Amino acid sequence: MHRRDAIDRFHAGDDGLGELVDEGQPVELPRPDTDEPMVSRSVRLPLETYERVRAAADARGIGVTTLMRQWIETGLAELDDSATVSLADVRRALAALAGPRAA
Repeated sequence: MHRRDAIDRFHAGDDGLGELVDEGQPVELPRPDTDEPMVSRSVRLPLETYERVRAAADARGIGVTTLMRQWIETGLAELDDSATVSLADVRRALAALAGPRAA
């Protein structure tokens, strides 16, 4: 049964929507990137800011929400002196301290 037919039958008093659902294909829902319960909040950003965040997330191969969550967690960690840094940042800092080596 097509969707339009099911809607017409429903409005005529016949609940064909159940059949429509039964005929549907299973859909794989996206999996959350964490097992921790999350709270959804809306944030209003200027378009230019959002586009910069989206570009930064795309460059890292992650979603915008994931990147924003990482930035918030990093900012909060800095407030309580429990800041985390990436291993890549540590390696760059150590390489800069080592300076050029004599041959």
